[in-house]
Amino acid sequence: MRRRARRGSWAFEGRRAPALASRQAACYTLYQMVKCSPAGLDASFGALSDATRRGVLELLGHSDASITDLADKFEMTLAGMMKHVSVLEQAGLVTTEKVGRVRTCKLGSRRLEEETAWLERHRNLWESRFDELDKVVEQLKLKEKTNGRKK
Repeated sequence: MRRRARRGSWAFEGRRAPALASRQAACYTLYQMVKCSPAGLDASFGALSDATRRGVLELLGHSDASITDLADKFEMTLAGMMKHVSVLEQAGLVTTEKVGRVRTCKLGSRRLEEETAWLERHRNLWESRFDELDKVVEQLKLKEKTNGRKK
């Protein structure tokens, strides 16, 4: 005995199932690309984009700390701190070591040289643009002063 498909279901309109399946596959692929992006500039800047993670790096610059210590200092749950440390670890900015029941964090071996070079290139570009903008603003101010005197 064959079942009859309901109106609006994908079995009734044969074209809807493949489109939905391909859309879901594309979303899943995009999700995996974002979730598993390689360590590099994106991973570093993504890790540094959060104030808590920058704070963790600041603290680890002074001394190693356990996940529990970090969670207490930032007043968050262990699970929340583990997620932050995981992002930092994937970017290569932090390493962790588990001894018994304690997971200790310390700064990673990455020195952010590539990121610093990228920032320097773009800083120079922006500085030159702002210098040009300053010149334009000064010219407009002078023009405004001279036009104001003529009236």
